[in-house]
Amino acid sequence: MKVLLLKEPKESENGPDPYIKELGLHGLEATLIPVLAFEFTSLQAFSERVFHPQQYSGLIFTSPRAVEAFRLCLDDNAKKNVWKNSLREKWNTKSIYVVGKATAELVAEIGLTSQGESSGNAEKLAEYICSRESPNSLPLFFPCGALKRETLPTMLSGKGIALEGLTVYQTTQHLNLQDSLRNYFSQQGIPASITFFSPSGVKYCMKQIQELAGDLFPQIKFAAIGPTTAEAITAQGVSVSCIASSPTPEDLTACIKRSLQL
Repeated sequence: MKVLLLKEPKESENGPDPYIKELGLHGLEATLIPVLAFEFTSLQAFSERVFHPQQYSGLIFTSPRAVEAFRLCLDDNAKKNVWKNSLREKWNTKSIYVVGKATAELVAEIGLTSQGESSGNAEKLAEYICSRESPNSLPLFFPCGALKRETLPTMLSGKGIALEGLTVYQTTQHLNLQDSLRNYFSQQGIPASITFFSPSGVKYCMKQIQELAGDLFPQIKFAAIGPTTAEAITAQGVSVSCIASSPTPEDLTACIKRSLQL
């Protein structure tokens, strides 16, 4: 049974993308199509903040892309040495909050110890942060994308927790998206299930999927990696068959199997 995942592949030392691997273990033939392209911005301003940890009580990462931007701030040998010799430990004395396993793994790769990984989405992470941070302390630093939702900043502000945000990347449509979708449907046919991994993915793909699937569109079971993405799907007038309980390969696979009654 074929399923389509609208996300970029994540190759690792352990083999193929973990979502492809997990779905395959359950007899589901998954294909990935990259939907988004990213452009990093404000890296000079970001770097200045990274090298002044004393100004902040901690860091918040809600996407792998923000961690990638952080890594770009350490791109030359001199900065890498400062990071290894002193800066990393200074940040590790502070709270480093993350959403999701993929982001937590990238944060661990740069040598930071994080918490909040299992929160799963921005709202739950905000609740977690509010339970641990004190009002009127130094701000938390929040490098984010241009399309971030206001859920987390609003919830922290409501509890008197200071936050300093900085847009460090912008999201655009992947150059090959339309051709990739067209090729998939012509060669593989109609998938039993399609999973969206972001509201932007819904925005860029849904109309073309409706056109390519034609009369068979209602047969497709649509899955969402989280509640925010699910809202974007329903806003397009399409019903969501399932929402992963957390953004992991195991929980998404369980969600898809339930929707397909496997």
